[in-house]
Amino acid sequence: MPDEPSEDLHSFQVDLRGLVDLLSQHLYSSPRVYIRELLQNAVDAVTARAKLEPDAPRSIRILVHEGGLRITDPGIGLTEPDAHRFLSTIGRSSKRDELAGARQEFLGQFGIGLLACFTVAESIRVVTRSAAAPDAPTIQWLATSDGTYSVERVAAGQELAEPGTRVELTPRAGAERWFVPERVVELAREYGALLPYEVTVEHEGRVVRTTDSPPMWDRAYPSPVARRMALMDYGESVLGFAPLDLVEFDLPLVGIRGVGYVLPQPANPTESGRHRIHLKGMLLGDAVAGLLPDWAFFLRCLVTADALKPTASREALYEDETLAAVREALGGRIRDWLTELAVQEPARLHAFLSVHAVGVKALACHDAGLLRIMLPYLEFETTDGRVPLTEFAKAHKEILVAASVEEFRQVAAIAAAQGVGVANGGYTYDSELLFQLPELLPGVAVEQLAADSITDALDPVDPVEELRLAGFLTAARATLEPLDCDVILREFQPYSVSALHVEGRAARQERTRAEAEAESEGLWAELLGALKSTQPRARLVLNHRNPVIRKLAQIPDPVLLGTAVEALYGQALLMTHRPLRPADTALLNRAFGELLGWATQVARPATDGQEAA
Repeated sequence: MPDEPSEDLHSFQVDLRGLVDLLSQHLYSSPRVYIRELLQNAVDAVTARAKLEPDAPRSIRILVHEGGLRITDPGIGLTEPDAHRFLSTIGRSSKRDELAGARQEFLGQFGIGLLACFTVAESIRVVTRSAAAPDAPTIQWLATSDGTYSVERVAAGQELAEPGTRVELTPRAGAERWFVPERVVELAREYGALLPYEVTVEHEGRVVRTTDSPPMWDRAYPSPVARRMALMDYGESVLGFAPLDLVEFDLPLVGIRGVGYVLPQPANPTESGRHRIHLKGMLLGDAVAGLLPDWAFFLRCLVTADALKPTASREALYEDETLAAVREALGGRIRDWLTELAVQEPARLHAFLSVHAVGVKALACHDAGLLRIMLPYLEFETTDGRVPLTEFAKAHKEILVAASVEEFRQVAAIAAAQGVGVANGGYTYDSELLFQLPELLPGVAVEQLAADSITDALDPVDPVEELRLAGFLTAARATLEPLDCDVILREFQPYSVSALHVEGRAARQERTRAEAEAESEGLWAELLGALKSTQPRARLVLNHRNPVIRKLAQIPDPVLLGTAVEALYGQALLMTHRPLRPADTALLNRAFGELLGWATQVARPATDGQEAA
């Protein structure tokens, strides 16, 4: 590009039509960002002039009229060579090229901004006068969407009285909706509410201020209670939900100030947080990810940041070492907040944990210090109910951990009656935390629950009595053999439970393999068949103390006895709360149908006799 003044037409160093398509359909999420780009350029210009003239004016004005939109700033302005270099060359930015030493003061870094206005404008006219070169004339830069621009001095009598810049946009056909006064006010307020300089929008004599700085968290309040109430109300108005609690962030070393708001309902741990982030007062986005550690999914943040860098679209955060350091610092602040609640306000902590215990457990998995602090407050599902591990460990020096919710439900009632301490490790992070207990609570042993752990704790039956029932047990085993289930006899509480279905991990894996084999054909079925395991099978533990079991042992009819054993098996499966296999469902239906038929046959003679009488 020539640096000498010229009034001839020039071409951009890019296919402008292709650029507009790229910006509108791929780089930016919506044409609405044109207001952000205009505000960004104006704010940077005012910031640059303030470094030269601390007393220079700083107000930015937007005028909406029938022909389009005009934004005026009292900023640093441009010379004619500047206009060629910075307005017409994609990727070149005055903030980067000439002011790199003070880069942190400016919003723009990519040299695309003004040309992004072509997503809504047919033409862009810039009238500017430089404050850095007092003798420089007022110039006009005029560009159109066909890819050409011109630079010329303005006519005599039309010069700007003071340094600064005026940008005028003429709408493209079909883009007029972006220039409606109410829409312009909405966009200016959305993107620039926290800008450090006053921004107003004017239309037909009505002036609306769109800035509301300083941010709520930088204001003075009469008391901590008043501050908390104001921040809670602000969070609800901006985020659209009533926060459960809040965490304040004031980390000057990483340039972060703001508030993290606790969601009032459980959040999905797999979903990263969506935060509203302002970079130097300009909104980056209202759904920006990556600001907090993954485990802090229970927070939504409203923050201002000075040290973070945006991506080229300025709608997301650039992943670099600075962002990683900010994320770590914010994670440390959240950890400190939880610690403060545990020490100073346990009621608030209980309210928080009742909704977001999973997030705290995720953090505690990698922070032994926090886990030690949280142990008296974090509740786990156990055979003693939902209790903190500190309380559970007082009653059980040996804790067995069920690997899954299904496994825990199989044994919970029986283990509780036998006084065996079992904790449910099937929920996210619970198993990992349970196995850290011996390091935190000396004298406590934690082991994985095995299939024999519960049956070994049950009382054996007198050998003479078991021998007397050998025929009944043999018939029961034969009945359940096709279901890969053994039968054993024990005595246990509660006596009301007639049978207990116990299935170890190896047995569950074998069951899954068998189900897959039954649903497969050809080579795949053969391969699954070759993987059949000889590991211990599931067990149906019959309770000798239960009256039903004693009565079943006296049934002489082998067919009826087999049906009764199948019904017991089905009832024990239902107690585990696990999904039933098709074969199990068929067995239950058949067993109860046959029992009902048998009961009907037994009852019929008595009924007939009564009718005869």
